[in-house]
Amino acid sequence: MLNVLTQKLNISKQYRSEMGIIADILGVAMDCGAQGAIISSIARRANLSHYAVVDKCQKLIDAELVKSTKDNRNRIFIITEKGIKFFQEFQRFQILIQSVNLRY
Repeated sequence: MLNVLTQKLNISKQYRSEMGIIADILGVAMDCGAQGAIISSIARRANLSHYAVVDKCQKLIDAELVKSTKDNRNRIFIITEKGIKFFQEFQRFQILIQSVNLRY
């Protein structure tokens, strides 16, 4: 049963919209909080390639939804206050869409 559910989740992630991908990345950043997340962690948890994460994170940085910093070895992405607000509003939008049985 769990395997079937996992397969359905993986299948649905194949067809994510651009906004769905961005929401997944922001969700990972939210989960990581102020310490932030490295690219490999975001890629793994959001089910994306390294290059897709770099591209999307740059878009999020440009929109000031995420900020980037470096530690000794890695580039770290941290969600901003603006990003938190955007993510929360996007979640509300998703709930609204689901309540009227629309797909986006």
